[in-house]
Amino acid sequence: MSNPIIALLGNPNVGKTSVFNRITKLNQHVGNYPGITVEKREGTVKANGKTYSIIDLPGTYTLFPTSLDEDIVYQILGNKENKSHPDLVVVVSEPNNLKRSIILYQQARELGVPALFVINMIDEAKGKGLEIDYQKLEQYLNTKVYTTDARNGHGIHQLIEAFDERPGYYSSKFTIDSRFVPALEEAKKLFPLQTEYQTWQYLAQEDVSFLSADQRLALKNIRSTHGFTANDLQRWESISRNKQIDKEIDAIAVRKENLHLTKTNKIDKLLLHPVMGYIVFFAILLIIFQLVFILATPIMDWIDESFASLVDLVAGILPEGPISNLITQGVLSGIGGIVIFVPQIAILFILISLMEETGYMSRVVFLMDRWLRPYGLNGKSVIPLMSGIGCAVPAIMSARNIENTKERLITMLVTPFMTCSARLPIYVVLISLVIPNETFLGFGIQGLTLALLYVLGVVAALASAWILSKIVKTKHRSFLIFELPSYKAPDWRNVVTNVWDKTSGFLFGAGKIILSMAIVLWVLGSFGPNDKFYNPEKYILEANPTIGEDHLAEEVASYKLEHSFLGYIGMGIEPIVEPLGYDWKMGIGLVSSFAAREVFVATMATVYSLGEDVDIEDDAQKETLLTKMKSEINRNTGLPAYNLASGVSLLLFYAFAMQCMSTIAIMKRETGSWKWTLIQTGMMTGLAYIVAFLAYQFLK
Repeated sequence: MSNPIIALLGNPNVGKTSVFNRITKLNQHVGNYPGITVEKREGTVKANGKTYSIIDLPGTYTLFPTSLDEDIVYQILGNKENKSHPDLVVVVSEPNNLKRSIILYQQARELGVPALFVINMIDEAKGKGLEIDYQKLEQYLNTKVYTTDARNGHGIHQLIEAFDERPGYYSSKFTIDSRFVPALEEAKKLFPLQTEYQTWQYLAQEDVSFLSADQRLALKNIRSTHGFTANDLQRWESISRNKQIDKEIDAIAVRKENLHLTKTNKIDKLLLHPVMGYIVFFAILLIIFQLVFILATPIMDWIDESFASLVDLVAGILPEGPISNLITQGVLSGIGGIVIFVPQIAILFILISLMEETGYMSRVVFLMDRWLRPYGLNGKSVIPLMSGIGCAVPAIMSARNIENTKERLITMLVTPFMTCSARLPIYVVLISLVIPNETFLGFGIQGLTLALLYVLGVVAALASAWILSKIVKTKHRSFLIFELPSYKAPDWRNVVTNVWDKTSGFLFGAGKIILSMAIVLWVLGSFGPNDKFYNPEKYILEANPTIGEDHLAEEVASYKLEHSFLGYIGMGIEPIVEPLGYDWKMGIGLVSSFAAREVFVATMATVYSLGEDVDIEDDAQKETLLTKMKSEINRNTGLPAYNLASGVSLLLFYAFAMQCMSTIAIMKRETGSWKWTLIQTGMMTGLAYIVAFLAYQFLK
């Protein structure tokens, strides 16, 4: 016999996830619903001599879906064949806005689903000036009303003990207008369901996803015959329910002086001010990015040094050979390349979770939505976009906070256009090579070029978002409908749980893809097809018998890279990159930088026999690399390989191309689809190629 299923249902910002965490005591797991990016939280709790399966449904204001998240809620509650269809629904509300929660409760009961009603954050009722008559509320809902404070666990035990309770008969307070009755009766003949409201829901939705195409067409024909649309029915129900509740809610919840709300309003005068609100927000963003870098950098350096020491230790223990190299340079280095992202991800999500928990994130959405919506984005898209300046991996993950599926997808698709920190070493080297160190109107041209590259990233992200918003289709329109919650202290249990979910999801989800790609790249760079790779000294000494021992090792590394599989791939793609002004050596750099963009500099140093450990922050080493690259001649053109045309072309290519396997891995993880991941990679690489081609052909 399967475990009884308890589903938590509620509006956003009512503390539903806090209740879920308290009930499950963190005995839970997070994934996605099959085939889509909507987050799925499930857990278990043992009580009353049995084990209950707990589902935390996505937050919603209504059972009429306007996003994929809300569609999931309706599919689970409205379709008894759904494997997650609950035995009991727990509707979680909060004192400040009972009306919306009551509507949600009524809709669930009228679908024929047993439900309990919970008022969470009950400790805030007095501070918000509310006095609730629980006896009247129970009579109105015809169910037991429970009170909880999930922050300290108050009332959670009593709620769990009530999971076996089933409320009595529910008399619907929703009366269908006479003008819609003939259409409803016609629909009931096709769908003789348990309750009349189930059929009404079918009729009032444009596209019930779990019905067949023929059934959806039949409903559409009924609506068309009787001269109204699904939106007409939804609008009428919303107006009808709100009028009905308005008549009775005043006798149930009496509001007196609201000290808590007064304090919230005072804070909002600053944080929602048409000028100061934006100044404060961008100041907070600046602090967030500074904290991510300041706090994460020493931890990342420690991880980098620790893995380097571990690689040296293992290499010293294992006998020399390909197996040892695979373990040290392939597997361990690949794992190190995954773990090194954890500090940034954890710190960023701690800060984002604090914004969510305190109620400030809702203000961010309100402020930024009007500016981003014309591009098909959401107010919450500003966090991933701005975070992308640091690193695209945690930035894409932070898009999970965007409820609307289309806007979340578009945000993830365009975030890698933002100029991340990994591009900076490439920009520094290439700008130093090809941009004159002169001034224009008192500003350094090199600095202006760097600033322009950052601006190009923003322009590309917004322009791409606008285009994608016209292309990506969704059956749900997006509206900005939400409550501005009062400010409150964060629930640290929620913060810790959220951070663990995100970091563990990256490590064990995207990490597998990153590790696989790292090993493939290692194999390509560590093996070759012929004797020139395995006996480089012979060929080097034949060409240059007088070479000194101090330079031989660097020449060997360069020669082996040139004649590795990776080197031959670089030569193989030379006809493709030649129209951009690149030679095969630059082609090797493009391929190797797929591991991480900043690898381009180390690869170029190896190709030019300088060793891979060149530090561009060291002026002497940087100058040595620049001198070598300046003297390099492109064998196809006979001109310097790094001239203004090829240099600008390469800068633009890296500005637009998604040259990062970690970004590809996290896109696959977050979208659950190779389709969108490959579309994104192709879109960005194609744009990069076209822009770089045009720039080179124009400047050469």
